[in-house]
Amino acid sequence: MTTSHNEAPARDGLMPDGAPDVMFLLSWVNHALALENAAGLSELGISTRAYCVLYKGMTGEFTQSQLGDMCGIDKTTMVVTVDELERLGLAERRLSRTDRRARIVGVTPAGEEVAAQATTIVQRIQDEVLSTVPARDRAAFIRVLSQLVEGRLSTFVQCGPQVRRRVVKAG
Repeated sequence: MTTSHNEAPARDGLMPDGAPDVMFLLSWVNHALALENAAGLSELGISTRAYCVLYKGMTGEFTQSQLGDMCGIDKTTMVVTVDELERLGLAERRLSRTDRRARIVGVTPAGEEVAAQATTIVQRIQDEVLSTVPARDRAAFIRVLSQLVEGRLSTFVQCGPQVRRRVVKAG
């Protein structure tokens, strides 16, 4: 089966041989949910990454690197995210109480308030999304996702740098 450029791509979540395309299904759901969360959190002027840093940051004393690992954010993006949170007065870098060499990301009272509002938004979106799954299937769905995250997909595979090919210009 071929599709022209004018037709929408098939979103049946199947491989050419009819087997489920798990990568496509998870990717589609992740992308759609991420966009909904981003739209909801934009009302508060924060990104999904910023929300994760605030939410996780309120649970303990963590360095920027630790929070990045907890949120799945690379080092460069984490620096930019914490810089933005500091600019907004929602977080601050400060010395650790237990290790004077380490700096932790502290959530300010304003950050705690924004995180509480953001949690309400995120929970509403998740409730709306999960309401489309039959009640009898919801617990199993969450359990299976949790098993993947805590098991086989708990860490990211390290990939080498992409091979960049030199483009030869004609003429």
